[in-house]
Amino acid sequence: MNTSSRFAVGVHILALLATSTGPVPSAYIAGSVNTNPVLIRRILGLLGQAGLTWAERGVKGGTQLAKPPAEIKLIDIYHCVEEPGVLGLHRNMPNPACEIGRNITGVLSGVFDQAQAAMEGVLAALTLQDMLDQLGSIEKKPEK
Repeated sequence: MNTSSRFAVGVHILALLATSTGPVPSAYIAGSVNTNPVLIRRILGLLGQAGLTWAERGVKGGTQLAKPPAEIKLIDIYHCVEEPGVLGLHRNMPNPACEIGRNITGVLSGVFDQAQAAMEGVLAALTLQDMLDQLGSIEKKPEK
């Protein structure tokens, strides 16, 4: 079963930007996340479109936060990088001739909607600053 890590990577990126001074290059971010810079640039693009970051081009370019960490809710990060839905239904339609197969999708849809709402409620109550507080006091690093 596939799960997405885009939300975790998005929070990691923003936490790194919040603890850095000046623009941070995608290669540096990729080193912290331990992934390919192309993936980082893709997620940075989504974060930028959502107004959470802004990029500076050039030799000393990179990305910075567009607003203070206390103003960035985790739900905003989630919505800009993830497809909706924590859980997925069957990839193939269940057998309509089976009593369970005919009805399971409707039953599960309601449960999945409740689970999604609960998860989103938790993310809506937390900010990037809350994550930084849990990481401990991390001093600002010099420009990259």
